[in-house]
Amino acid sequence: MESSPAVKALLQRGVVMPCPAAVEVGDDVHPERIAPGVVLHAGSAVRGAETAIGAGSVIGGEAPATVEDCQLGKKVALKGGYFSGATFLDGANMGSAAHVRPGTLLEEEAGGAHAVGLKQTIFLPYVTAGSLINFCDALMAGGTSRKNHSEIGSSYIHFNFTPHQDKATPSLIGDVPRGVMLDRPAIFLGGQGGLVGPVRIAFGTVIPAGQICRRDILEENRLYAGAPAAGDGGLRPYSAQLYRSVARVVRNNLVYIGNIWALRRWYEQVRKPWMTGDPIAQACYEGAVARLDEVLEERVKRLGDLAGRMAKSLELAKKESLPEPVLARQRELMERWPEMEAVLKRGPGEGTGAADRDGFLQAWSAADRGAGYLKAIAALPENARRAGSAWLQALVDELSALWKD
Repeated sequence: MESSPAVKALLQRGVVMPCPAAVEVGDDVHPERIAPGVVLHAGSAVRGAETAIGAGSVIGGEAPATVEDCQLGKKVALKGGYFSGATFLDGANMGSAAHVRPGTLLEEEAGGAHAVGLKQTIFLPYVTAGSLINFCDALMAGGTSRKNHSEIGSSYIHFNFTPHQDKATPSLIGDVPRGVMLDRPAIFLGGQGGLVGPVRIAFGTVIPAGQICRRDILEENRLYAGAPAAGDGGLRPYSAQLYRSVARVVRNNLVYIGNIWALRRWYEQVRKPWMTGDPIAQACYEGAVARLDEVLEERVKRLGDLAGRMAKSLELAKKESLPEPVLARQRELMERWPEMEAVLKRGPGEGTGAADRDGFLQAWSAADRGAGYLKAIAALPENARRAGSAWLQALVDELSALWKD
């Protein structure tokens, strides 16, 4: 069987295909965005004009793999599964039977074992997921190296859909302002467990295997002992259209959106000069920013959907004896949503945290590029780390201030 012209173009470029007749390459793929030496195993399919694959990357090493409109840095291994609209920076990896959908960004050396599902998911460097995991609508950070990384145990779930049928449920495990400095304690989410979003989990948290966590853990270095027993598991009337307190849900959504904006500014101000040296690095930068924009759009939309449900909830609340402060917060969300939406779409002010930003960028400009991004971050002096974190935290605080406690 003769190979297609697109396959031949990649072979001529130096892409390695042990069985070219069993590889599919879309006519919309740009050969110059696939580095020489990339390995496409039998059963691989590469599609999409936005696809870029860096040197040393291997596709389909364990099982057939489809990669469409994804950006891969150097030495990325996508061992099998389906990957669409996602960005993987240098050294990222996923095992076979993966299902990775748009809005997903895996930074350097982050990855997962087999049968991992991700969508609207962001892993900062080194974050590692085990096997048989569904972890959508979340950002996770923590850890300092491959040997000291934040971990999601096998058979773990981030529960991101509520009985109210809304998805205002993003969870923040670690955070961006300190997580990007790669010096925070790792987080451990034990296997056969789950998080019920939206929750915030502090650095250094350990949640043992088999636990379902439904609460925020805001103090660092804590072991979650689990919720107390539910007694007789009594029943009470329930309506999926009647909300009770929405204060924590809204606050956690705003903090999450603030963190995504902070990471976007980090890419614009800090990473961009380090990712524009060649077409594939540039594609990875543009892909990462596009993923963050997709997450921002999704999170604002989902919070808006929640605001739109408040009118019906308040109507049903006339028959309930809900406390007035609870009803007041529902009314506040409904009435203030247009104002809040405009601010969330616009993002923090360009001058927010400017002094700390400029101090950090001055130190960053002296970093050794030859050492690579991860080592350069690790080598930053403590005062520069503090300034960088203070700048990013100011961005988060500006947006979270939209909702007063």
